[in-house]
Amino acid sequence: MKNDKLAELHRRREEVLAGGGPERVRKQHARGKLTARERLSILFDPGTFSEILPFVTHRCHDFGMDQVKAPGEGVVTGHGLVEGRPVYAFAQDFTVMGGALGEMHAAKICRVLDLARAAGVPVVGLNDSGGARIQEGVDALHGYGSIFFRNTLCSGVIPQISAIMGPCAGGAVYSPGLTDFIFMVGGTSQMFITGPQVIKAVTREEVSMEELGGAATHNRVSGVAHFYAESDEECLRMIRRLLSFLPSNNLEDPPAVEPSDDPGRTDEGLRDVVPDDPNKPYDVKDVIRSVVDDGDFFESQAWWAENMVTGFGRLDGRVVGIIANQVKELAGAIDINAADKAARFIRFCDAFNIPLLTVVDTPGYLPGTAQEYGGIIRHGAKMLYAYSEATVPKVQLILRKAYGGSYLAMCARSLGADMALAWPGAEIAVMGAAGAVEIIFRDEVKASENPKETRERLVADYRARFSNPYVAAARGYVDSVIDPAETRPELIRAFRALASKRESRPPKKHGNFPV
Repeated sequence: MKNDKLAELHRRREEVLAGGGPERVRKQHARGKLTARERLSILFDPGTFSEILPFVTHRCHDFGMDQVKAPGEGVVTGHGLVEGRPVYAFAQDFTVMGGALGEMHAAKICRVLDLARAAGVPVVGLNDSGGARIQEGVDALHGYGSIFFRNTLCSGVIPQISAIMGPCAGGAVYSPGLTDFIFMVGGTSQMFITGPQVIKAVTREEVSMEELGGAATHNRVSGVAHFYAESDEECLRMIRRLLSFLPSNNLEDPPAVEPSDDPGRTDEGLRDVVPDDPNKPYDVKDVIRSVVDDGDFFESQAWWAENMVTGFGRLDGRVVGIIANQVKELAGAIDINAADKAARFIRFCDAFNIPLLTVVDTPGYLPGTAQEYGGIIRHGAKMLYAYSEATVPKVQLILRKAYGGSYLAMCARSLGADMALAWPGAEIAVMGAAGAVEIIFRDEVKASENPKETRERLVADYRARFSNPYVAAARGYVDSVIDPAETRPELIRAFRALASKRESRPPKKHGNFPV
């Protein structure tokens, strides 16, 4: 091959690798942000990333675009290995036209999504863009729509992970919104449909970009984001960690590892973790960390709907998805946000063959007009639907309270729990003892000479007769009442027994999920 042809290749490669040039790279670093290529070098195992479509260029000639060069079309696309497993990715390059999306920019992203779905491997999108390329008009809008369509086709087929690592506004937010998990970086990433200026013009509200759509806002207030990182580097390391829990596609099981933690390990401290007083709180994460391998629990949406805990752990080297009531928040009651959080996590795990462990301690659904007007019936139904629809192994562990409809919503036997275990202090009933006495024995309490003493006696009697796991166990709704110290080995044995579970649902186009 003639040297001039090789020289031309190298020249073009160098042009693409330079992105927007040294000055724009400097500005990117000054904002506390890495460049697209620097991010990909952290995400992938060293030396494994292979770029595709690096020489794609735009076809726009309007508004002076015929004089504008956009190396790589403002997005780097390709594939590589993460912990030795194939992954596809795209990273928007803010140094090139602010990472703005045009027709060919979108075509590169669509190509990555198509290849990832065909190959059955996860796809990671690193978003850092000023939005649609206005000069390209409807072609840019068509590009967004094409991406959204592919996100939907990929949903439930391959894991899709989005990282917001800069601005993400307008229609651009809907691609991350269609993916499985969203990471955001504090101080440098924002997501919103309409920016502060538009909001001020329309509603006269004054709000900063960070308050409107920053990482803290979407992790704490809206629940749009799932993970918060302090820096680009931390965000990319967290994505690598998340991928270690996920299968490559919906036809594979999640990756198992050689366990370093004794499957027979017990913890006598669990006998005292739940207070005797049913109104006293404790941290359910202490229970979770005690039973999972090496105490390693990777929590999702840790700052939002904190009365419901969701995340990933391993039992004897095998991945499980964990859903748990957090009694430190709202006494573990289920509200609108908690129901949404749990239902979405359940459906993700079921789509990707991740067994479910449900840890129960809840007094019920959160009462109040705000909840009723906000649609707690509709939102609460999402949990019922998600658990009923799920066919992966499902194990229920009842620690303390399991009252009424919330007992059912937390994967009761009637919703398909394969194994239901309970601690000796579990209270499985329609409602708490005090409430039950107020309804059943109202007249008797009123007629007594000492209503307070009578009420206390009846509450104690009701609690002794019904607020224990043995009534449910006698009817087969609880498979075993276990010593809390033996929770870890009991759970491991349960999931081992269910490892080969195969279950199907009636054939249909799709159900009508109560969104």
